[in-house]
Amino acid sequence: MSEAAQGADTLAPALPVRWHRRVLTLAFPIVLANLTQPILGAVDTAVAGHLDGASYLGGVALGGLFFNFVFWGFGFLRMGTTGLVAQAHGADNQDELRYTVVRALLMAGVIGAAVLLLQQPLIGYTLRLIGGSDAVQQHAQIYCHARIWAAPLALGNYVVLGWLLGTQQVRLALLSQVFINSVNIVAVLLYVYTFHGGVAGIGAATATADAFGFVLGLALLWHGRPRGLPKLNRAALFDAAALKRLVVLNRDIFMRTLCLLSSFGWFAHLGARQGDATLAANALLLNFQTFMAYGLDGFAHAAEALVGAAIGARDRHAFTQAFKVTALWSAMGAVGFALVYWGAGAWIVERLTDQTAVRAAAETYLPWAALSPVISVWGFLLDGVFIGATRTRELMLSMVVSLVVFVAASSALLALHGNHGLWIALLIFMAARGVTLARYLPGVSRGIAAA
Repeated sequence: MSEAAQGADTLAPALPVRWHRRVLTLAFPIVLANLTQPILGAVDTAVAGHLDGASYLGGVALGGLFFNFVFWGFGFLRMGTTGLVAQAHGADNQDELRYTVVRALLMAGVIGAAVLLLQQPLIGYTLRLIGGSDAVQQHAQIYCHARIWAAPLALGNYVVLGWLLGTQQVRLALLSQVFINSVNIVAVLLYVYTFHGGVAGIGAATATADAFGFVLGLALLWHGRPRGLPKLNRAALFDAAALKRLVVLNRDIFMRTLCLLSSFGWFAHLGARQGDATLAANALLLNFQTFMAYGLDGFAHAAEALVGAAIGARDRHAFTQAFKVTALWSAMGAVGFALVYWGAGAWIVERLTDQTAVRAAAETYLPWAALSPVISVWGFLLDGVFIGATRTRELMLSMVVSLVVFVAASSALLALHGNHGLWIALLIFMAARGVTLARYLPGVSRGIAAA
């Protein structure tokens, strides 16, 4: 992928200024919206990190990982919606856009209800699979049972966000994310420090924010609905071909996301085997990874919207321009994150926890977190390209290969270099994501030409 980045730098002067403006107009609000997510995670980490003992922080970390599996595992509700809506938006097909959103909301409701019905075995099995001490497991259980009740609403919020991104309403996406996370931050401080809710208060605060966010999302959908169209037709809503396309897209994205989350679950599992302090330190440093991923995903989300619109309009030139500009800005953003982490990483660690053992362990492995942005960025960007193109099979195959590489590398390097080896394996995984997707990229462009 370094060659792709060099190519983007070489071609940058030839790119029209309007394309830079268009990408930044989309990406900047998305970056701000995305960065509210890890800020929220950092607040949860800081609150848990100042409770009495590393097991509280480890419990919130494991509980958060559980919801990564459950909620991010159904992230196809956001990604699939964005791709399909972006293409309908590019083709100016308002009727198909409306049906896509309603189908996705119905799917979110069904999946959310199933999660609530199966919460006991889901929580118990997943947490046992990851591992951790008895104290960490106990706190994780408390956190999960307090948060899970908002599952249908949290998944519905994914659909709303996918619609906003697909229709390039990025300022409203920023508004909704800032609102949700502001409610969460206020609620976590209230529930923990005023009501003394402990770990349960942290989980309940997130559930509260999801509920408020869904109400706002419904209001935005109603306000932005296409006017002048006939009422929804039941036969069209449950059209077999449309449902099949939605299921196939979602199946591929689900498998891709499952592999991604399995890699982080494997990372947490191997970290947990090295003690609570190492587990907590790795969880703390993953906040660096998450913060960077959400920031750089702003350019990936811009790529989703622009690539989807270009394919909907069958405009190969627009696709090429969108990729070049988003690649250039993604690379610059990655370098910026790396420099900040390298220069201020230790200071950030000290703000997140007052546990001496956790601080010392986190600062030991900090260089790997500082190196991650320049390696990870290409996988993030190409995820956006392939989601916008709805080329989800390639996304799935790429992630399967990357997961196999990670498991093999982590098993070997952990034995040789301990937790340093585990972090090296994670960087190998991130590099593999970019390399494998890059192999499929020419086929996306050829597909537009053939359309």
